[in-house]
Amino acid sequence: MEVEDSPAGTVRSTGPDRRRQGGVEDSGSCNGVPPGTELYEAGSNQAAGRGDHSGPGSRGATGIRVLKRNMKRNGSRGCVTRKTRFGSRERDWLNGDAQRGCVCLYGAADPQLPTSGPQGSSTLQPDLRLVLCTTSTTVEELCAQGDGQGLYLQLHGDLLRRLDPSECPLQIVYEYLGAMGYGDPLRIQREAANSDLSCLIRFYREKPLNADQLERTLLKGVFNVRKGKTQLHKWAERQVVLCGTCLIVASVKDSLTGKMHILPLVGGKVEEVKRRQHCLMFSSAGHQAQTYFVNFDTLADYQRWHRQASKVVSQTVSLVDLSCYSLEDVPECLFYSQDITHLNLRHNFMSLEGAGGLQNLSRFSQLKSLNLSHNRLGSFPQCVCDILSLTELNLSCNGIHALPGQIGNLQSLQTLFLDGNHLSSLPEELGGLPQLCSLGLSFNDFPHIPAVLGRLTGVDRLAMAGNKVETLELGTLGRMTHLRNIDLRLNGLRWVLSEGLEAVKQVTHLDVRDNHLASLDLSSACSLETLHCQRNHLGALTLSGFTLRTLCASSNRLTTVNIYPVPNHLTHMDLSRNLLEYLPDWVCDTRKIEVLDVAYNHLSELPCRLLSSLSLRKLLVGNNQLQRLPDLLDHIPLEALDLQHNKLGELPESLFCKALNLRFLNVSANSLENIPPSSQTEESLSTLQELYLTGNNLTENCAVLLVGHQNLRVLHMAYNQLQSFPASKLSKLELLEELNLSGNKLKTIPSTVSSCKRLHTLIAHSNHISVFPEILNLPEIKLVDLSCNELTEILLPDSLPPTLHELDLTGNSSLMLEHKTLNLFSHITTLKLDQKPAMTAGDSLGSSTLWNHGYSEMSGQRNKLCVSVLAMDRFGDSVEAAYGIFDGDRNEEVPRLLQCTMGDVLSEELQHSSVDTVYMSNTFLTSHRKLGVAGQKLGASALLCYIHHEPSDPASYFSLTLANVGTCQAVLCRDGQPLPLSKVYSLEQSAEETERVKQSKAIITEDNKVSGVTCCSRLLGCSYLSPWVLPKPWVRTEPLCAQDEFLILGNRALFQRVSYREAVRTVQAVGDPCAAAKKLCTLAQSYGCRDNVGAVVVSLRVGEDSCTCEPPLAATEGRGGAGPAAIPVSVALGDPATLSSSSGIASEFSSEMSASEVGSEAGSTASDENPSSGVASRPERRCSLHPAATLCGPGGGHPGLFQRQPSSATFSSNQSDNGLDSDDESPLEGVISNGSKLEVEVDIHCCAFQIRSGAPEGPNDQDPRHEQRGGSDYLVAKMRRQNSVVVSATNGCLLAVCGREIADLKKSPSTSSLFGKKLSNGSVVALEDSHNVIEVALEAPKKKSGYFSAPAQQDPEDQLVVPAGLEQEVREQLRGQNPVVPGPPPPSTPPTTREPAWDLPRPPQLPRQDIPVPAALQREVYDTAL
Repeated sequence: MEVEDSPAGTVRSTGPDRRRQGGVEDSGSCNGVPPGTELYEAGSNQAAGRGDHSGPGSRGATGIRVLKRNMKRNGSRGCVTRKTRFGSRERDWLNGDAQRGCVCLYGAADPQLPTSGPQGSSTLQPDLRLVLCTTSTTVEELCAQGDGQGLYLQLHGDLLRRLDPSECPLQIVYEYLGAMGYGDPLRIQREAANSDLSCLIRFYREKPLNADQLERTLLKGVFNVRKGKTQLHKWAERQVVLCGTCLIVASVKDSLTGKMHILPLVGGKVEEVKRRQHCLMFSSAGHQAQTYFVNFDTLADYQRWHRQASKVVSQTVSLVDLSCYSLEDVPECLFYSQDITHLNLRHNFMSLEGAGGLQNLSRFSQLKSLNLSHNRLGSFPQCVCDILSLTELNLSCNGIHALPGQIGNLQSLQTLFLDGNHLSSLPEELGGLPQLCSLGLSFNDFPHIPAVLGRLTGVDRLAMAGNKVETLELGTLGRMTHLRNIDLRLNGLRWVLSEGLEAVKQVTHLDVRDNHLASLDLSSACSLETLHCQRNHLGALTLSGFTLRTLCASSNRLTTVNIYPVPNHLTHMDLSRNLLEYLPDWVCDTRKIEVLDVAYNHLSELPCRLLSSLSLRKLLVGNNQLQRLPDLLDHIPLEALDLQHNKLGELPESLFCKALNLRFLNVSANSLENIPPSSQTEESLSTLQELYLTGNNLTENCAVLLVGHQNLRVLHMAYNQLQSFPASKLSKLELLEELNLSGNKLKTIPSTVSSCKRLHTLIAHSNHISVFPEILNLPEIKLVDLSCNELTEILLPDSLPPTLHELDLTGNSSLMLEHKTLNLFSHITTLKLDQKPAMTAGDSLGSSTLWNHGYSEMSGQRNKLCVSVLAMDRFGDSVEAAYGIFDGDRNEEVPRLLQCTMGDVLSEELQHSSVDTVYMSNTFLTSHRKLGVAGQKLGASALLCYIHHEPSDPASYFSLTLANVGTCQAVLCRDGQPLPLSKVYSLEQSAEETERVKQSKAIITEDNKVSGVTCCSRLLGCSYLSPWVLPKPWVRTEPLCAQDEFLILGNRALFQRVSYREAVRTVQAVGDPCAAAKKLCTLAQSYGCRDNVGAVVVSLRVGEDSCTCEPPLAATEGRGGAGPAAIPVSVALGDPATLSSSSGIASEFSSEMSASEVGSEAGSTASDENPSSGVASRPERRCSLHPAATLCGPGGGHPGLFQRQPSSATFSSNQSDNGLDSDDESPLEGVISNGSKLEVEVDIHCCAFQIRSGAPEGPNDQDPRHEQRGGSDYLVAKMRRQNSVVVSATNGCLLAVCGREIADLKKSPSTSSLFGKKLSNGSVVALEDSHNVIEVALEAPKKKSGYFSAPAQQDPEDQLVVPAGLEQEVREQLRGQNPVVPGPPPPSTPPTTREPAWDLPRPPQLPRQDIPVPAALQREVYDTAL
């Protein structure tokens, strides 16, 4: 990089793409500064552009140097990648003080003129200057170095704020990173210079212009104009402006001077003039309407003006919306629109002074409504008090501490919003506003109810949520006779006091949710109609029942509720999640009760009169201790009945006969052995539509009784004792849409299922089904789950329904799919198949004996899957594992991106720190940054678990380090009991987080969501909600012991329906992790979950008796070309029901082309590490529990061991149209294809490297360590290592291109995670730098389902490995071009394992055989056939 000094002290790079050696990463981290004396103190004449030192009489200031660099966009969406590095002296200067750093200053290019069609805000690529300064460097000093007049700050790609001259940009960045969660000053210094940070915080030298914003704010130009409809008026060029609600025509051509012609457009019309090209007619409203014709020069101008004017004329009121435009003042032309009555300036940075400042808003003589919320005013703008016509004023979220007395001037004011400020008192003048009827005081600092409210007789609603009121005196409310609605949520309220027997007659609605009340006596509130008191600590509740209509008191400690007199007007009552052992008698006496929720209590029986109520429509009594239900004596109007999680052994015989309106019934998780008949006669009048019977003891006899429910749409009978389902009975359920028969003993699904023409979901996993059901001819079938069965073949029709988008066939060990079958499945969005097990030695060693996993993801009734799973049984270089789950709630983009990148980020952070809280926190914060533009508006809950040895003691037991944000949770089974490990970051479950969000002055809506967006206080993404929602995680490390059986990870939807204890019992009963994860998700859906649900089950066997250490053996020399040495090896066979993939239980395919387009040739490759020099010796065999130091250090490993790793690739071929080789007559063994995706099962071995012997042919072949190898040039394949080859068939020539180097694969956990398992959406992610993986995912094409899918063409980064059956053929083809000598097989020794307490399938042991020990090579030589 060439550096030249300029008068302004700038350094410009003439070679922007040239790299200098240094320690700065390619991701854009900048930790250097140009050398020279100008780096330090600068004099007072620095502002004049001279880089002199400080002179006498001048104040000391921090020196500034500027580097102007050309930046290249990374992928898309505005992130940049730095292509140059700083020198050593620059880095040394930065390393000298953590308060030094680099600020990236972006330039704003001129906006592109909008064109016809959709308008965008694209601008020319701005240039970038790297300014090296300190945290005390001000904006004024930075601007003095260049030609800028000021700096603008942009957060999260949103609004731009002009910085004050005294503000310090680098300090702003440091404070922002500190608020995110970074604690180390040196790490903050490095992160501040990272280019990825520009998606979160960015500085501009000048304000960027947005073409779309300019169009909506102001349109102007010089056009031909004619006034009036008659031909007497002539056309003339005039300056024309469309601003606000008016069309402004100047009397002269070149300027807005002289007489101005104003045409109000609200209520008028704008029409196209057909006789003249690009001409519009503007007309005002009224009988004396005026008309102007404007002829535009281009079609783009014509369309832009027509679009904007049409919006104005369609308004019913004179409204101008200028919100979210980063305005400092309103356009001067807006003051010509004197008819404006409503002006919205929300989310701007309005200033008081200036031509368009707040002081001039009084020029709008008819202004009635003014919205100035979120403008960072800091104080109440007194100039607003001069707008006497105001009836509505919104000053929320402006940091206002006090109101002026001049507020009393606004005598017409009716609505005043002051939420989200720092007010603690109100002026007495406010009481002189006679027309004020709505006053918002929520989320301020009021310690009590202001007394001035007593004079505001027009205010009927007291909105004071989120304040600091600890005591509520009912007598005070009684004296304010005009207040009817009281909102005191989130106040820390502890006492509600009543003075004497004086009644509070006017209060009808009271909301005291999320407080600290221990008791509540509102018997004096005789007019109370609605009470919300959820999430308190109430042990007693006393109310007046005269007018009570709604009572919500869930999540308390109530044992009884006293209401007198009987609330005959009560229609809705929620007493769930309390300690009720019985229902009060008055509940049965209410005459109008319609909804009663008493779930999650301790009820052992229900009153007989309750079910006889003639008004009850919905009864929720789940999660109690009911043993029986009372008999129904008469017909009742009950429509929904939830009885799940009780102890019911039977249901009343007359249930369906008397409850003819019953449409929903859930009796899951009981002890039912039969169900009542639908009718006592042959004719049934049942209207039942949803029936959930999961988790009972029902047999096939009950299926006969379902025939009468002919309106049934949803039927869940999972995990019962069904051995068959009568075919004749199933055919009667013609309206059935969803059928779940999982976890039974079914051997077949009746063929009469084809009679259910509306069936769209069939879930029947974990049975004994051997024949694929006849469901693929159903016209509306969408999802079929037949996993964990005994399928052997599939008989398919000639064509499949186009609606089928998910098919799960995993866990069917005997299933063999022909190529024709896969070709028919090519259009399925998500196809889940088992990977074919192969005999390997690698799977019998290492982490496979310590843990294995299974996972399940179900979309429920949502049309897309927003849950992703990360699972790596082998993580890093040693025996480690990483598991994660990500829940995007309503978005799928962020979970997918986290799934792709978080493993790599964790691997990188482990190289920087060994402190659990540091590397885990930084993993989350870095992943948050890497989300880029996608993380600005979208977010996700995330949970990550890392199993490892303690760094200080590699021979110790394993530890589990967990970190999470949001609502994903983890529970560990220890001694058969659940041990929660995570912390739920939601406002309803974390009081400290709620208090933190309140202190940040966020607005929490009534549904407990931050700004109405999310209930989580910590997420990855959603950066626009900062600082209310943060990415800093909860971190916990738990040492593992022999009593730890398994680990369960789940999202919010899972643990909302399945308790920790039930989840542990469920997994213990099933045993197999894959089937256990399936069952957990199925139970959640049967219990009422309609959202996405995901579960990961990790079985653990880390006890001391799992030790497989053995004494060292004698060293054995490898003999080149000679027979192998006698070394016994045992090869384990993977269980067919559970996959050996390191990252998933199934391969899921996303199709973009037919299977006939898939190429038929594949290449194989070997895995290798840097072997040790000298004669290869047999080291001491150590287990994962007690690793030797040599096995954990650099270069350590298990020499001579090879492993099986399933992989996947995307490629196409023009050689064959049937997916077979030209010489083959049957499908390729071990190759499973689906459209553009291929799943190949392969044993990684030494076969694709060229062995060179003798003297090197050139200087590049010389190796100073060559002679130390004693002439042995064998390659040794190492454990847990793989490399892949991309194979493309072009004109009959096989092209094998080596993939990533072994060292890169060693550092990239995405190699094992993304190539051991395809993403759950079927996508294939190419190996790239972790900095670029997110951009690849963002740019991936999307299918109709919204999932990312792989490109249809071959990619040099795509990886492909070859099955064992094709090795010889590929080797022969490669030998024709370059000689390839396969290396001898490596040695292996089987571990000895204990019999686990948690029943797991054990692989069979194969006969031992002799395998030679080759000598190790010092370098890797790749064979490339071109």
